[in-house]
Amino acid sequence: MTTPPLGQTPAHHVLADRKRLWAFWAGCLVVTVGVVLHVPMYLMGADMGYHLAGMEMDLGMTIGMVIIPPGCVLAGWGLLPRRGDHHLDHTVEVTPPEDAPLSLAHWWLMLVLVIALVIDIMKPASLGFVVPGMIKEYEVGKATVAWLPFAALTGTVAGSIIWGALADIFGRRASILLSSVMFVGTSICGAMPDFWWNVGMCFLMGAAAGGLLPVVYALLAETMPSKHRGWALVLVGGLGAVGGYLASSGCSAWLQPEFGWRIMWFLNLPTGLILVALSGAIPESAKFLMSIGRLDAAHAVMKRFGSVVREKADVPEEHHHVLTPPPVERRFIGKTAALSIAAVAWGLVNFGLLLWLPAELVAEGLSVGVSSQLLAKSALIAFPTVFVCAFLYSRWSTKWSLAATIAISGLGVAGVLTLGPGVSPVLPVALMIIGTNGLLAILLPYTAESFPLRVRGRATGWVAACSKSGGLIAQLLGILAAVPPLKVAALMIMAPLGLALVLVGWFGTETRGRDLRELEG
Repeated sequence: MTTPPLGQTPAHHVLADRKRLWAFWAGCLVVTVGVVLHVPMYLMGADMGYHLAGMEMDLGMTIGMVIIPPGCVLAGWGLLPRRGDHHLDHTVEVTPPEDAPLSLAHWWLMLVLVIALVIDIMKPASLGFVVPGMIKEYEVGKATVAWLPFAALTGTVAGSIIWGALADIFGRRASILLSSVMFVGTSICGAMPDFWWNVGMCFLMGAAAGGLLPVVYALLAETMPSKHRGWALVLVGGLGAVGGYLASSGCSAWLQPEFGWRIMWFLNLPTGLILVALSGAIPESAKFLMSIGRLDAAHAVMKRFGSVVREKADVPEEHHHVLTPPPVERRFIGKTAALSIAAVAWGLVNFGLLLWLPAELVAEGLSVGVSSQLLAKSALIAFPTVFVCAFLYSRWSTKWSLAATIAISGLGVAGVLTLGPGVSPVLPVALMIIGTNGLLAILLPYTAESFPLRVRGRATGWVAACSKSGGLIAQLLGILAAVPPLKVAALMIMAPLGLALVLVGWFGTETRGRDLRELEG
């Protein structure tokens, strides 16, 4: 099997191992047409500031809504892989060599996955920028509009579970493609005349976004040399997170003043199609290809990325639900508590303060464009620090790099207490973005390196679930109309951040350069 030139994969190679390639492309076309049929409704509102609330859906919108779900199903059916005649012996595993050098293929993969994460993360990051416009157009209160991010976060939890299973059925790359098709379908939020239609579509958008992140991490971990895995995960995750926030705030500042808040949802159409186009540069996991008997394709991927086949250690596999807490052992109680509290605090900042802040700035008299520009400047300041996080994690200390991101997050939250008339939010927001994105990028790799094999998957899944729970708590307060004033909320969030910092300092262990087999004792 020949491998196309790096970065120049022609269209007919993108899904050459799928049984029904025509069905995938047909499904993409149906979903795209379904979205395009909503555009005339959106353009009809141009003379009214793109306000569509209360308008009757036209025939084109109705047809578009009807054909999008079967289009997604058709695309998914087309993504089912073709199985080979050989079967992988369960006693072997595919792994990158410990000291293999990074090749151009590795760097290209990291670049493409950063772009994928930027597109993925800008979806939920856009929530904070559409809320002020939705409150005004739909004439709903903050408690009602809080259902929007709550539905999105609930979708991310469901997506993390469902896409984990789909990745084992369709493959890593195919799962990313399925997320992309769903992104395209959820573009119709931009034409919804009813608020609750937006809430339902936001759940689907969250499901697609939540499913993409763990699949990207899994694919990267299965292709990067072990020696470079830690900093690569931190760098790709950090750049994707900061880039996603920068992209959403920048697009809001650029487009919302002219086209209204709805344009932020219509961006799902081009960005989703960009992900589909990038799929040719994303390899399938060699482990998955071998598991379905596609040995020729697996060997081509292994040759390209320097992976090898070796005997698997005779350790019985354990299968547990992603949300099952790891078993409580005395030596892990403090560490589990530290990482869990840090994850909850991250969710409170990222899906609480950073989502509430744009609406707060607009309420204080700033225009949507000006407030988006301020937040975009903050994200731009935070962007270079991702490289610092990756460097410190791999060259200085994993434990204290994590502690530093918690401390910086706390400084940013404390900076919210200083906001007032004439005080720019750029510095505190930049610190929050620096801290929270660094924390997210480091937290899961550090968790995976801190627990033995028998509980590693459950521990990582548990901490990831805790990060979502912090956001659900924040948005549940909004639904109950119990959101405290911004400064009071900041003061309250400082408590779990401070506690997490103390616990990480006390119970955290250094994992840099450590042989993880030492944890098996």
